[in-house]
Amino acid sequence: MVNTNSSTDQLITFILKGIEEVKGKDISILDLRDIENTVCDYFIICNGTSNTQVNAIVNSIQKTVSREIKDKPWHVEGTDNAEWVLMDYVNVVVHVFQKHIRDYYDIEGLWGDAKLTTIPSN
Repeated sequence: MVNTNSSTDQLITFILKGIEEVKGKDISILDLRDIENTVCDYFIICNGTSNTQVNAIVNSIQKTVSREIKDKPWHVEGTDNAEWVLMDYVNVVVHVFQKHIRDYYDIEGLWGDAKLTTIPSN
């Protein structure tokens, strides 16, 4: 896992578990800590195949994190059309995309200076 404090480590672990439980695809972690003026320490990015699956991923993350460490996102936006949902856990921001929207915005490319960790699919 990434070298962080234990509460952020736990949060990342349970976010990943929530994504994997509903078969979220192409999971990446961007470590932004060495980049100046960032809004958070980590981005976790994944995609689903439809707006239904995107919302299922978001719900699974919320349930898993809430159940395991009693945390909830500070803010969630994008659930209405579920093409790109952003979940803000303050130090960790989760981006859940539909694949074509993820390809279009290319967040990994925009944050090319970040350390990228790809999580292998099960």
